[in-house]
This record gives sequence, structure tokens and C-alpha cells, in this order.
Amino acid sequence: MRALQPLEEDECIARAQRGDMAAFSELVARYQDRIYRFLVRLTRSPDDALELTQETFLSAYQALARWRPEARFTTWLFRIARNQAFDWLRRNKRVEFVALGDEQDVGFADPAPTPDVTLESVQRLRHLERALARLPPEHREILLLREIEAMSYEDIAEVLDIRLGTVKSRIARARAGLLEKMPR
Repeated sequence: MRALQPLEEDECIARAQRGDMAAFSELVARYQDRIYRFLVRLTRSPDDALELTQETFLSAYQALARWRPEARFTTWLFRIARNQAFDWLRRNKRVEFVALGDEQDVGFADPAPTPDVTLESVQRLRHLERALARLPPEHREILLLREIEAMSYEDIAEVLDIRLGTVKSRIARARAGLLEKMPR
């Protein structure tokens, strides 16, 4: 079996537009991880993000004939993903969109935090960093992967080469340990 040479993006898209499923599969392989990460951050649900990623590529496949080279393929694909996510958020009432008309007299408060709020935030962050530094490395790394890198439990299990159940219990222990080390 001969390995296929990697195609340039434009050629891959052109072939996919002509119905070449292997070319479309190549596009999916190139972009699915980025789309998934984007959707996870929007929905905060790995399972829903996985489903929305599939829906994004299905929609892209169905609309591929209408894509034009003037638009960057990646931005077109991310737009589809964003639309999928916001439709999902609306359906699940996770976010409410309010139309602001000219006739509404709405006063907007300055969104910038006040100096005392900023100081409190900085102090809390320092306490958190100190508490995190006092955790055992296995607890610190798992919290960083989960909370900072926003990795799914499955991805963490793969990175650390441990079982999914171990990931869940280690995260629970790490969170409890972190809370114990935080000043009251």
C-alpha cells in the first residue's frame, strides 16, 4: 500500500469539492483538534464539544461546494464551529442574547475593576500560586493540565499514561489538597 503525499490545502479543498472523500478526510484530520479545543472552551463540555465538532465537519462537507478561495478555509471552518456552538448554547439556554435597540436607555457600568478589587485579585492569585507550589508534583501537574491547559480527563490520562479513574481521583485529591493549603 502506497502512502499518499501530503496535499497543499488548496489542492486538498479542490479535490474535496469534487467529491474526493480522502481529501475531505485529510482536511478533517488537519483541523479537528483545533476545532474541538475551540468548542470545548466555548461549551465547557468535552462530550458536547465532540458532538459539535462532528456537526461542524458535517456542515462544512455539505457547504463545501459554496466555499470560495477568497475566504480562508480555517476562518470559514471556525465560523461554522462558532455558529454550531452558539446554536447549542441557545438551545440549552446556556446563554441569553438580549437585543439592544436605540430606544432603550441602558446605562453601562465601567467593566474595569476598581483598585481594591484588583488588589484582592492579585492577593488571591499569589495565595493560589503559593498553595499550588506546596502541592506534590503529581497533584500540581494534574491541576495545571486540567485547570490551566483545559485538557479533558481522557487527554490527561493519555499524557500522564494513567487510567481515567486515576485521573479523576487524583484531580479530586489535588483540589482538596489545594484548598487545605489556601489561607482562610
